[in-house]
Amino acid sequence: MATSDKGEAAHTVMAYHERSKHHLNRYAAGPEALDWDAQPNPFREFTGSPQHILPLLTDETAVTFAGLSAATPQPFTLQAIAQLLELSLGLAAWKEYGPDRWALRCNPSSGNLHPTEAYLLAFGVQDISDGLYHYLSRDHLLEQRWYPDNGQRGSGVYIGLSSIAWREAWKYGERALRYCQLDIGHALGALRYAAGTLGWRLQRRRDVDDARLRRLLGLDRSSDFAHAEGEDAELLLEILPADTMSSAVGSPAALPGQWRGQANRLDPNPLYQWPVIAETTIASRMPVLAPDPLPPDPWPARKKSGQTAASVLIRRRRSAQRFDPKMVMAADDFFALLDALLPRSALPWDVWPFTPRIHPILFVHRVSGLSSGLYALPRTAEGGPVLRMALNPDFSWEAVATAPTHLPLRRLYSGDVRSIARTLSCHQ
Repeated sequence: MATSDKGEAAHTVMAYHERSKHHLNRYAAGPEALDWDAQPNPFREFTGSPQHILPLLTDETAVTFAGLSAATPQPFTLQAIAQLLELSLGLAAWKEYGPDRWALRCNPSSGNLHPTEAYLLAFGVQDISDGLYHYLSRDHLLEQRWYPDNGQRGSGVYIGLSSIAWREAWKYGERALRYCQLDIGHALGALRYAAGTLGWRLQRRRDVDDARLRRLLGLDRSSDFAHAEGEDAELLLEILPADTMSSAVGSPAALPGQWRGQANRLDPNPLYQWPVIAETTIASRMPVLAPDPLPPDPWPARKKSGQTAASVLIRRRRSAQRFDPKMVMAADDFFALLDALLPRSALPWDVWPFTPRIHPILFVHRVSGLSSGLYALPRTAEGGPVLRMALNPDFSWEAVATAPTHLPLRRLYSGDVRSIARTLSCHQ
């Protein structure tokens, strides 16, 4: 991509960022009303693709959540791949209310709309034929989209992720692309924790650009999506044993083979069009990325405890919907939550080897021993100066004396900030 093209693409993305913000005097463009009975189908499937039902876990994992970083690497088998998908992108429960029934998955999603789709590209996995598979979480099965011609052999085991923006646009309008990116992060985290139960780790293949990934996943096959919503390629992850430092194989190539399956249409009657989403998606497509190695961990290792099986905790994940207005959180619990946000070279942050660019601003109240107010947590040494330049110059930036010495928590303002938080959260 030429320099001028890069500049134009960056301008398009930043213009979308500004355009899709909510403001105090207006919301970002979105649908005027929602017909919940006409919600898009939450499950993509490919009619005509051979289906392979995956086994479900019959027992909880022997690995505890606290021991995820020390699990013994397991061989690549059908059972192991099934466990990876079940504990990351699989269904955790079904809920019912009146005539409505909906699924909850192990990976979080904004609005429970789940725009993320997953593909398995497998070579040399026991009891799985070489090829490309789409994961259908509703039925916990693999749909074989592609298999190589005789004599063609690849190597490696990969997970490819894509997004269907319309699932989010149906509810959130022009902001949909924001939520697609958020949910890719959710899927990455869920996959990394699930990989830990098998003694595996995930490595993003930065040598595969968006165009090549679309070809690998079959997302450029317009005939297979003739009457269906398209998918945008996001990233490719290689699965490796945790004790393997780097991949021994080159990046996967598109091999000759046979394709099967026709994508289903998720919404037969879309009421709105949001062309800015497609424009921004195209502008944000990435070439091959240069390495961005993380510096050595400046933080001490996290303290982990507990003997609960990892699979139990993973399946218990739920979205927060109700809060106790009288509950008081212990300061140590609050600090432990913040400590988990500090980037380290261990699970789960090792799946995303880029310098953090996001630094949380916290509206704090009812934390024992901590005064109510506004706080900041710069997650890198550079984050503090960046935040100071962007925020109110009158903020105090006091170190929190009761916090662990390594935790860079700063108090910006003391006082009751609940009404401000409510306003900034669209009065929710």
